[in-house]
Amino acid sequence: MSFLTRFAPSPTGRLHLGHAYSALTAYKAARDVGGRLILRIEDIDRTRCRPEYEAGILEDLAWLGIEWETPVRRQSDHFEAYASALARLYDLGVLYRCFRTRRELAEQSAGAPQEQDAPQEDAAARSGDLPISWGDEDKKDDIESLEARGPFAWRLSINNSQRLLGEEFARLEFTSEDVGPKPERRTNQVRPDLLSDVILGRKDTPASYHLAVVHDDALQAVSHVIRGEDLLSATHTHVLLQRLLGLPTPVYRHHRLLTDEDGKRYAKRNRSLTLAALRADGVTPTDIRRRIGMDE
Repeated sequence: MSFLTRFAPSPTGRLHLGHAYSALTAYKAARDVGGRLILRIEDIDRTRCRPEYEAGILEDLAWLGIEWETPVRRQSDHFEAYASALARLYDLGVLYRCFRTRRELAEQSAGAPQEQDAPQEDAAARSGDLPISWGDEDKKDDIESLEARGPFAWRLSINNSQRLLGEEFARLEFTSEDVGPKPERRTNQVRPDLLSDVILGRKDTPASYHLAVVHDDALQAVSHVIRGEDLLSATHTHVLLQRLLGLPTPVYRHHRLLTDEDGKRYAKRNRSLTLAALRADGVTPTDIRRRIGMDE
């Protein structure tokens, strides 16, 4: 299997030290085995993503000495493909409409700390809207009545996914590797307790991060996904989506997250630690590598 990995930032701000660590980790992993690195711009959030931030990403990566293949895939150019994937899941009967706002869901989670962030197909979220096939005219009035309530999100039904896959649901698994010069490989079972009814799309946006990333990793033949450990739990959902859509499952490596002197994760809002700001202060790429522990 040829080694192909990707760095996939969202252009919602300038890159910071944490991004540098992730990008360099992926670049080094590919270079060490004679593999390939591609760059993907994950800009499905059209309200926060900006062209100037995308230009800044390219500038910062080139400054770090990272090389990537072209052309660069921009997710905002491919909403039709994601809508098609969403329709396939709809036809399988594993989607439902959720009319609750983010605020309502946050209040629900606060009142029931034992629950996961996303509802597990609770009746209030579904509002009686069982999965309906695209051409089911008998349910047309029900659909129009539901949509008249206002904006909604498409959620993945874990319960319906389990019913659809049957015994295979309990056998879902993925391969993970350590991040390092000699990555140890292990097999991981998908844990149902880490699965939740995540949002896969909205009425006005036919893709969420979860759907778009699974679709693109398969389309671009990514063999190894290298990303932060904060996305480890999301991997369990991604493997389920891969099975439902008939897509291959790559090997996953989840690296540590960098933190500042206060133990907090680096964030785009901390502009003093962006690569652009550090470069303006005279910091060099060699200094960056040394600071994040990649000065070999």
